[in-house]
Amino acid sequence: MAKWGEGDPRWIVEERADATNVNNWHWTERDATSWSSDKLKSLLLGLSVENDDGSCEVTEVSKVEGEASINNRKGKLIFFYEWNLKATWIGESKAGVKYTGTIEVPNLSDENDMEDLDISVSLNKDEPETPLTQLMKSNGAEKIREALGSYVGFLKTEFTQGMILPTANGVTKSTSQSKATVDNTRISSSGSTAAPVNTGVKIPTCKFSMREKFLTSPADLYRVFLNQEMTSAFTHAAAVVDGEKGGKFRLLDGNVFGEFTELIPDEKIVMKWRYNNWPCEHYATITMTLWDRSSETELKVECRGVPENEEERTKEGWKRYYFEAIKQTFGFGARLY
Repeated sequence: MAKWGEGDPRWIVEERADATNVNNWHWTERDATSWSSDKLKSLLLGLSVENDDGSCEVTEVSKVEGEASINNRKGKLIFFYEWNLKATWIGESKAGVKYTGTIEVPNLSDENDMEDLDISVSLNKDEPETPLTQLMKSNGAEKIREALGSYVGFLKTEFTQGMILPTANGVTKSTSQSKATVDNTRISSSGSTAAPVNTGVKIPTCKFSMREKFLTSPADLYRVFLNQEMTSAFTHAAAVVDGEKGGKFRLLDGNVFGEFTELIPDEKIVMKWRYNNWPCEHYATITMTLWDRSSETELKVECRGVPENEEERTKEGWKRYYFEAIKQTFGFGARLY
């Protein structure tokens, strides 16, 4: 509800000199099918995994059936995509024996979260049994899941450029929505480009720290980060959180995920953390230390291994989608510095 004496901006169509879709009010649609088909092939082709038994690589994407589109209504981006994928993988044992198999993903859709994807890996019928099949079912499937998560990230950042027009005062307003609603700034800040998906390449990284105070106890603040229901509440989206050492988490429609590596109750949380469109398998190390300051809790967040070109976006993401969101959701205060 608008404050007394102020108009509700949802009912105001701002003036534009060219009168084009003022205030992004009219429904517009962009077909992302062709772009998505090319992007999915580029993300999957060449994916490889290796262990003591040998190595496996995706060598062909033989089926990319489906469609994708983005709608803009009143400044809100709504994403629709549904894909049925099939690919070929080739494995080679340490002894030089080669094997061929298939990968099928029948349900890449805006209605499914990344962890709900069905990734079926099989060995061709005429091939002898090999431990490389299990390598593809475990490590290979996880890499494929990450690559498909990157596709969703690219769809919401790279392909949407120009869909939200500036209003008369020059401000560009944008929100996006799929099965679990996600603001597209969670993935990419204005003017930035999504990180390429890559493997085995050393990238320049940086480290930084942030401090914040919350009007609550260390125990309550600690619980916010490790409790699935509380995490869903402050992110305003579906979340998966296994709040134990070694437990995985996935937030913001799969745009942020990682693993808890060290937990000291009410004192310290260490985790592997990443955006889904960072280079494959690259994680930052986030260390959160909580201090009891009598009537409030001081939180120090140390970030190491953040890609250099992602420093500002990561800082802003933590301030906006963690610090401010937690304070607004649970009433833990609003003072920022």
